[in-house]
Amino acid sequence: MAFGRSKKKNQNDGEDLAAEAAVLGEDAARQAPETGPRRNGPFDDSEQHAGTDYLDLGALKIRPREGLQLRLEIEEKSQRVVAVTLDFGGSNLQLQAFAAPKSEGLWDEIRTQIASSVGSQGGTVQEVDGPMGTEVVAKLPAQSSDGQKGYRVARFLGVDGPRWFLRGVIGGPAALDRAKAADLEELFRATVVVRGTQPLPPKDLLQLKMPKGAAEQQQAAEAQRPGLSAPERGPEITEIR
Repeated sequence: MAFGRSKKKNQNDGEDLAAEAAVLGEDAARQAPETGPRRNGPFDDSEQHAGTDYLDLGALKIRPREGLQLRLEIEEKSQRVVAVTLDFGGSNLQLQAFAAPKSEGLWDEIRTQIASSVGSQGGTVQEVDGPMGTEVVAKLPAQSSDGQKGYRVARFLGVDGPRWFLRGVIGGPAALDRAKAADLEELFRATVVVRGTQPLPPKDLLQLKMPKGAAEQQQAAEAQRPGLSAPERGPEITEIR
C-alpha cells in the first residue's frame, strides 16, 4: 500500500476541499448497527473493533487492501491533515469526518449546501437512492486536454453516525459506473470513525493524522519510482461550514 501527500489551500481562503460495503470478519465485530444505512458500516469505534491491520489516521481508521493508494490532503497554512483520499482501480474516494449534534444528523443540510456550491460553479446535481441512502451526483463543467468542453462527475455519500458525520466523494470512472464503484463503497463501509469525547461544534472537522511510518514509505516509494505522477484529483466541490 502506498502513501502520498497533496497540499490544500487554507480553508479560510474560501477554497473548496478536493473531491476527485465492506463485510468485516466476525473476529472484528462488536455491537454493529442492526438496521438503517449503517447496518454494514461505516462504524463508530464503539461498534466495531479495528484490528492492528487497520491504518490509524486519528479520527478515521481505514482497512487496507492490495492495490490501494492513500493520499493525505494537507491544509497549506496550518499543515494539518484535512482529508484522506483512497485511490483504487483508477478511481478515488475522499473521506472526511465531522462532529455532529447528538439529536440530529447533518446529511440533509449538507446536501443542500452541495447543491448550492455546485450550482455556483455552473454545474448540476441530482439526488439518487444508493446503497447507503440518499446520494448526490454532481456534474461540473470541465475542459479536456484537447480543449473540448465537457463535464466531470463526483458522487457524494453521506452517513450520520453517533455524534459524527462521514462524507465520501467518489471521483473518476466509478462516479458513473456502479459496478466500478463497488470496491470504493466497500472501503467506505469498512471505515471506522473515532469521534472522541471532547465537545466540538457541529461541522467541525475531526482531527486526522499521518499514520506511523507513512512518511518513510512515501519516500521509499518515490525513490523506487521517480517517474510516478500524482493521481488525478476530482472536482473541488464544497467545504462544510
